[in-house]
Amino acid sequence: MKPILRWLFGLVALLALLLAGPAWLLASNQVDTDGHWSTLDRSSAGLAPDPESVQEAVVQVYAARAYNWRGAFGVHIWIATKAEGAADYRLHQVLSWRRPTVVSSIDTPDRAWFGNPPELLADYRGEEAARLIPMIAEAVARYPQADLYRIWPGPNSNSFIAWVIREVEGLDVALPTTAVGKDYLFNGVAATVPSGSGYQLSLGGVMGIMIALEEGLEINLLGLSAGIDFMRPAIKLPGIGRLGMPAKVAGNE
Repeated sequence: MKPILRWLFGLVALLALLLAGPAWLLASNQVDTDGHWSTLDRSSAGLAPDPESVQEAVVQVYAARAYNWRGAFGVHIWIATKAEGAADYRLHQVLSWRRPTVVSSIDTPDRAWFGNPPELLADYRGEEAARLIPMIAEAVARYPQADLYRIWPGPNSNSFIAWVIREVEGLDVALPTTAVGKDYLFNGVAATVPSGSGYQLSLGGVMGIMIALEEGLEINLLGLSAGIDFMRPAIKLPGIGRLGMPAKVAGNE
């Protein structure tokens, strides 16, 4: 086989491997591609404390499968904050259809994302949450790409959350492998990982590598990531996510 044919064959095989997970999710109807956004579930999952009964400050980070076919590839992530004594939560996220894309609004913190139930990634309470809330608001306000959204390789909604987490000292959250766009770095090719427990290299979110105590080893290629978590044994696959022990929920120890 000529070198060029071997290279093309290897590229096709690699693409097929990367897309196997998303393709399986679509083929097995695990992702809803038919429902209209206006009719899909947006109810609370019951993961957030009721502000009427919990007075302490709360910071939570959630992830849920993205809307429509995009859910076969990854998740949408948002941050919810409640100041001490506040009657409502404020959600911080990037929405692709808005300009500027950054939206901070009072909303239900743990509602389903257009039919997809959320997963809790972080849960900070009390004094630690109260310390984090003004820093989160300040970082959200100075997000550098509020007028730009690219679903791939970024900056997108997950790029925004990863950036905010890196900017806020003490907000250390390991983002799931399915958070496509989390590896898009705004300045340079090297950075600490969102959990703060290691480092990563990334070329525009298209290819890169990270190694950390919380995230384990991850390789990113064409925006899709695969890896191994050594601390809580699991393999992490494109589209599918973790297979093994559940990830740690960051927050007050």
